[in-house]
Amino acid sequence: MNRRIERFFVIDEFRDVSPNPYLSLVNDSSIYYMVEKVFRKAVLKRLLSERPIGCLLSGGLDSSLVASIVQEEMKKNGKCLNTYSIGFKGSPDLENARVVAKYIGSNHHEVIMNFKDIEKRIPEIILQLETWDTTTIRASIGMFLLSEYISQKTEDVVIFSGEGADELCQGYLYFHKQPSPASGTEESFRLMNQLYMYDVLRADRTTAGHGLELRVPFLDKEFMKLISSLSSRKVCPRSGVEKYLLRKSFQNSELLPDEILWRTKEAFSDGVSSIKHNWLDKLKTMASSVITDESFEKFKGKCAYCPPRTKEEMYYRQIYGAFYKNDKWIPAYWMPMWSGETIDPSARTLNIYQKYTDNQIEK
Repeated sequence: MNRRIERFFVIDEFRDVSPNPYLSLVNDSSIYYMVEKVFRKAVLKRLLSERPIGCLLSGGLDSSLVASIVQEEMKKNGKCLNTYSIGFKGSPDLENARVVAKYIGSNHHEVIMNFKDIEKRIPEIILQLETWDTTTIRASIGMFLLSEYISQKTEDVVIFSGEGADELCQGYLYFHKQPSPASGTEESFRLMNQLYMYDVLRADRTTAGHGLELRVPFLDKEFMKLISSLSSRKVCPRSGVEKYLLRKSFQNSELLPDEILWRTKEAFSDGVSSIKHNWLDKLKTMASSVITDESFEKFKGKCAYCPPRTKEEMYYRQIYGAFYKNDKWIPAYWMPMWSGETIDPSARTLNIYQKYTDNQIEK
């Protein structure tokens, strides 16, 4: 039996490889046309299924584009798409997902999060994830609970998601701080090559753990080849807007209302919070209530590999250690680049967050 682990592909293989028809794309209008065409094809090819289909919908650009295209196709066959969102009461994700669902005419479901319930489920979630990474665990909580709802309350099995767009199309807010377009591209390639340890790990484990099959059009090989072939200056944030390339490509498609198409990026673990009450603060408070300063320093001193920097990190690391002995599955805690002012991966801690959420985006 062949027990070797082999990669399906490496993102770097798409860089400057000939023959590649996308390398000749230099005109913006041609690029926008091709991005829309190739992405629509990526979604359509994943609609082949004999099982019921649903879409995760955060109300952000990525999941909304996917849901709109899927709904458009299902309507042709007289069917209506089920969309699913989760968040605390008053969260931006819930509010924006309602806007999208109404616009595309989907059958929308909402799950309202409760912190007391979350606190009890964290060990179960870490057991399923097999990771101690803070960002992965935070973002997995909502996806885990939403997948559980879909599995228990509906007949949908095949679930579409917007995973991969932020890594491939430079959607994270910290990409605004990139020193140069070339460095932004290098960071994008790094993130893509590590997806299996972070975001794809989260998406796969939380859905598959509840018997669901996840489909991710943004990670379509042809679409990845297209984006990776473009000039760095075409993919990096432009006009102060992250994922400008993706937004412009669908500007005239009427798939989404402008308020969604040009909505500023909101991280999944942040978007489920209400604006006034950040549930991540509750996670930190919870960890601090069970971990003393003395035990934190003692535990940190025993960790030779990626020692925790906060009590929340230690809290997750202890739970992980109760289930698994090997703690070297990932190279480091996921953190934004070029953002040395924080050790917390939440976008809301970055000094660029307020700037890009307060200002009106110029289209």
